[in-house]
Amino acid sequence: MKYLLLLLLISPFSQAGENLIKDFGCFYSVPEHVQINDSTVFKIAFDVGDGAKKGEQNNSMNSLARFINMHVAHGVKPDNIQLALVVHGSASVDVLANSEYKERFKADNKNQSLIKQLLANNTVVYVCGQSATHHKVAPEQLIEGVQMSLSAMTAHAQLQQQGYTLNPF
Repeated sequence: MKYLLLLLLISPFSQAGENLIKDFGCFYSVPEHVQINDSTVFKIAFDVGDGAKKGEQNNSMNSLARFINMHVAHGVKPDNIQLALVVHGSASVDVLANSEYKERFKADNKNQSLIKQLLANNTVVYVCGQSATHHKVAPEQLIEGVQMSLSAMTAHAQLQQQGYTLNPF
């Protein structure tokens, strides 16, 4: 832990005030990188199946904030970044509305602010209906704007047909 703290103190991480997605998605500035064409449009789907420890942030979901913040800071227009988050498995509870999450786990959902900001910044969020049903998550219990898909497989197939690529990380 002390090494992480030291890294945060001396590293060139972005400052929260500079980010489109506030309080999430820190990244390193890379002054010399292969240039990104002004007309580049990113349509990328992220897959998250592993849930966070109860009451903690899901770092895999934070990757979408990092993608947005990093690319906007390096010159990509926000409108040219279209992301999709497909949630399944144990991560299905990470998209519960805070009131539902708190009732179930006696802790705040640290992902709610992140999900709301992603939704406000060209991101669609789907939860796998199969996983949600297994984890007793109903559509009305989700963070507002999160959509229930028949399955994660269905969501990915439909996103691919819409021109989204799958992020391999």
